[in-house]
Amino acid sequence: METSWEWIIRRPEGQFLERKSCYQRKPGTARPRSLKDCIGDVAESLVAMANADGGAVVLGVEDDGTITGIPERYSLERVRQQLGDYIQPRLQVQGTEIQVSGKTLWVFSTDWSPEVHHLTDGSYLLRINDRNVPFPADRIEAIKLSRRYRLAESQYFPEASLLDLDMGLVHELCERAGRFMAAEQALAHYRLAEPVNGRWRITLAALLLFAKDAARWHPRCGIEFVRWRGNERLSGAEFNVVKRIRFEAPLLRLIEQAFEQIQQQIPERHYLAALFFEERLEYPAFAWQEAIVNAVAHRDYSLTGSAVEVHLFDNRMEVRSPGGLIEPVTLDHLRRRERIHASRNPRIVRVLVDFGYMRELGEGIPRMYQVMEGEGLRPPEFSVDGGCFVTTLYSEPVYRPETMNWLRQYEGLGLSSRQIRLLAFAREHGGRFTSREYQRLANIGVYEATRDIQQLRRKGIIHLATPRGRIYVVTGWGGAPRTMPQELLALKPVLDEKGYVKNEDICKVLNLEPWKARRVAQMLVDMGRLVPEGEKRGRRYIRARNIE
Repeated sequence: METSWEWIIRRPEGQFLERKSCYQRKPGTARPRSLKDCIGDVAESLVAMANADGGAVVLGVEDDGTITGIPERYSLERVRQQLGDYIQPRLQVQGTEIQVSGKTLWVFSTDWSPEVHHLTDGSYLLRINDRNVPFPADRIEAIKLSRRYRLAESQYFPEASLLDLDMGLVHELCERAGRFMAAEQALAHYRLAEPVNGRWRITLAALLLFAKDAARWHPRCGIEFVRWRGNERLSGAEFNVVKRIRFEAPLLRLIEQAFEQIQQQIPERHYLAALFFEERLEYPAFAWQEAIVNAVAHRDYSLTGSAVEVHLFDNRMEVRSPGGLIEPVTLDHLRRRERIHASRNPRIVRVLVDFGYMRELGEGIPRMYQVMEGEGLRPPEFSVDGGCFVTTLYSEPVYRPETMNWLRQYEGLGLSSRQIRLLAFAREHGGRFTSREYQRLANIGVYEATRDIQQLRRKGIIHLATPRGRIYVVTGWGGAPRTMPQELLALKPVLDEKGYVKNEDICKVLNLEPWKARRVAQMLVDMGRLVPEGEKRGRRYIRARNIE
């Protein structure tokens, strides 16, 4: 049976887990790294995790999960003593020696810290998904100030006991997270409860997540859903509330219940897709569900008079979360679609991640933009209003249905959401655009715009209207023939005969050496003209769906 430590190997690195090797590897050889270098790596990740949501660093495992163990000459006690020399102010770290598959590993874990920590070389780091990201020194004081808002979930309730918790729900968390331990151990592991003098002290986070009666401990910890007629809130004789639902449950059940019932209230809309009409919800499921999960995970639970609110109007959905943004996240970060993450409630967030409601932290907002724009809808809007963080999703399409149908010819070409927006913009403006227009459209700099445009040129999707000109034209616009690469023209007879080409066909037809033939094949794949199948010697290339 799998031990409680097997998750270290199975789980990918992310917000709460970092793996470090004790060996320096070169082709055919492996020798132990210096203990000083290993301690430095561990300290770096622990600082970043303490400044975020806490986490664990495992020493003795490769990035791919291969267990290589700890060299015999290393001393755990020495590492514990020297870690303090790398981190300021001093950080509470728990170091544990474990045995997995006959190898010795060391696990160093830390909780989030109310202080902001840095390495002794002056580096301030923040854990964002699987990276330790530096952030500017001038933001440190603001982050320190914001830490005081993170104390609500850590508050202990003397009158609460394990009997107030649904321990079956705790077991379900362990099963989903792959951690085989008793429910009491899990509560301690997630720092949701601790034994003191023969009894358990229970935090607000534990009660919110698992309590049999969550509203007993926080009167407004649920979700309130309101369906409005029209696009505005009206009162008096014109009062326009159509439906009101209040969801109350422990958070791990609350989110599931809200998803199920709110989905029933969202209207469907006809979309033209590949000459057939499809029924889809007005809002992509990922976008509105991500907004609700974020609202529950990051709301300010010290505000006991407000609940998470979801308002559904005819033209938009608003998700309101009590409490503003928390440093270092700003509205500008979100509007620029940057990967940025900070938790007001790191213990709650960690449980929601392991339960499966949250995945790659810092990726949710950029993906919301992607899925909304992928459906031809306006991008999400973010604001702070009346002490609430508000996410607004509009059901109104940005582009006409015929434009969205036209864009389908570029499916499967690996285009980014920004590039798809650019092509939609071009179609709405006569098939033409300039780099400066693209920069304004996507709110990006000249370097990013140039890179995106060159990728589109390499794939044969756009071209310059005139040599050395500044205006780009969508290839095939206005009746102009869509150019086919000369290499593909030469290979077309083989494709017509066999239905595919292999590397040896490219060598023969184009009179190329094998390594040059592979480069040609990859170029045609990148252009979206060929699709690879099989591996190694069985690799062959077939026509892409949109080939001439």
